[in-house]
Amino acid sequence: MNQSATYAPDLFHLPEEVHHPEGSSTMLGFWIYLMSDCLVFAMLFAAYAVLGSSYAGGPGPRQLFDLPLVALNTTMLLLSSITYGFAMLAMNDCKRGATQGWLALTGLFGLAFLGIELREFGHLIHEGATPQTSAFLSAFFTLVGTHGLHVTFGVIWLIVLMVQVQVKGLIPANRRRLMCLSLFWHFLDVIWIGVFTFVYLMGMLR
Repeated sequence: MNQSATYAPDLFHLPEEVHHPEGSSTMLGFWIYLMSDCLVFAMLFAAYAVLGSSYAGGPGPRQLFDLPLVALNTTMLLLSSITYGFAMLAMNDCKRGATQGWLALTGLFGLAFLGIELREFGHLIHEGATPQTSAFLSAFFTLVGTHGLHVTFGVIWLIVLMVQVQVKGLIPANRRRLMCLSLFWHFLDVIWIGVFTFVYLMGMLR
């Protein structure tokens, strides 16, 4: 018998410390996605910075924006971020019922945000301020609408996760998914603060 074969290392059974932690690739991939999404919004903000003062003889921010309504909408999204934080605390304490309750409240705040945004869009279109009216409105609808689509996707994702938690409980896979959604949700809050400041507040000062 070949003695060297007896002492050959087993290439199919690596030491335990070589293995990557379970779910590490998921979190890395999600961070990469968030960075790519940052680039998308950066380009939309840049486009708005260039086109935001091109009214083509049409109405500008002062004539169109309802700042108290936008402030209420901002409050809805910020409250949703707080309630999601409470959901994560309940998850860490392995309280499935409390986690589900806070997630449901987060979803309601998210839906309220979307409802107010749709009302704003409907009012603008009713007043004749459509994306075709001016470059300013094209950039506005694209930037704010893209953020709204992200929130819509986040609400759908939230509902799916609530169903998974209800069926399978707070298993490690569901915890990772809730953590990914938490990063996504807080990311949308940060983007909206930029939209509120750069588009609405600065627009009213022009």
